[in-house]
Amino acid sequence: MKKICIIGLGYVGLPLAHAFSEKYEVVGFDINKPRIDELNNGFDRTLELTQEQVTQSIKNGMLFTTNLEDIKNSNIYIVTVPTPIDESNEPDLTPIIKSTQTVGKVLKKDDIVIYESTVYPGVTEEVCVPILEEESGLKFNETFFCGYSPERINPGDKEHTVTKILKITSGSTPEIAKKVDDLYKSIITAGTHMAPTIKVAEAAKVIENTQRDVNIALMNELALIFDLMNINTHDVLAAAGTKWNFIKLTPGLVGGHCIGVDPYYLTHKAQTLGYMPNLILGARQINNGMSKLIADKAIKNMVKEDKKLKNANILVMGVTFKENCPDMRNSKVLDIIKELEEFECHVEVYDYWVDQSDKETKNLNFIEELPLDSKKYDSIVVAVGHDEFKELTTAQYASMSNGKPIIIDVKGIVEKPTWRL
Repeated sequence: MKKICIIGLGYVGLPLAHAFSEKYEVVGFDINKPRIDELNNGFDRTLELTQEQVTQSIKNGMLFTTNLEDIKNSNIYIVTVPTPIDESNEPDLTPIIKSTQTVGKVLKKDDIVIYESTVYPGVTEEVCVPILEEESGLKFNETFFCGYSPERINPGDKEHTVTKILKITSGSTPEIAKKVDDLYKSIITAGTHMAPTIKVAEAAKVIENTQRDVNIALMNELALIFDLMNINTHDVLAAAGTKWNFIKLTPGLVGGHCIGVDPYYLTHKAQTLGYMPNLILGARQINNGMSKLIADKAIKNMVKEDKKLKNANILVMGVTFKENCPDMRNSKVLDIIKELEEFECHVEVYDYWVDQSDKETKNLNFIEELPLDSKKYDSIVVAVGHDEFKELTTAQYASMSNGKPIIIDVKGIVEKPTWRL
């Protein structure tokens, strides 16, 4: 019988654990005790699972734990921890290294360790495997085995959930690759794609978000050019999008824990091999610079309308890294706020998705509801395309404006104030 241990119970690990619990005995391990306590009480603060789903997992026999003893009897370990970058934009493998050390302490003969974390090609076999061997005393591909099956979760997306997204799988031997593929195939209704090697699977994952980052950077650069020409970028994209093979993306902020991070893993590896990935790094530079450009646009428009900057009241609508999601990790909206505050503006934030008790929000001035009639702002920055913001009319945005409305519409939703299918 397979007993599966999921290491890391965030956006990726928890939905995966829930899916596996429908068919297998599963234990979920995380070092964050408050997170474990909340899950044991049926609450998922990431909102990826409902209370009913978390409770159902427990009814299925799922154990949420921080105790190493509780995972010793597992024979399949799936690591789903974050892979962030440091202040120098270099890969920070600390979470995956520590998780690997944890697994190594309980690893037994014939166990399989599968990684889902986004990494550059080679991390599984060149970084993780030696740690597993050292901690366990076992021999790779003789007494234990590895696989790699990259996560493809889209936070906040209730349509493309874990079982409905085609899964890439791989294994350290042909036999293990088949076992890993069969394991995921048993829960993934969308099917699987078995890559020929672990490195191929690692590379496939890291280029998914790199491609998206480069394409968004192109949209952002086009927006900058068209703004200089006094042309509405969204009108241009709507026109160009009538061609069947035009890639339909929009300008915007690129934050979060994936698209704004993963390209640095690939560029790091490329540079260690002596190649300078100028296109990818250039895209990163464009996307990282958008927050300052957006803040500057608000400032310039206020100056143009003779509005004072010191103590100017500015409303920022949305502070998460994407729409309809509570996740604030690496949100570039925070950089907009910081830029505005450097001009001594008073910035208030409205975001009905955010849990204001989180530590990330402690320095932000939140308002509980939109003051459609009671307060006026010198400028409004619509930074995130939450559904509620799309419902507002242009008149409602104007009702919150002091004098001539200055609306910095990052996501292009104010011009189309009714719900868009």
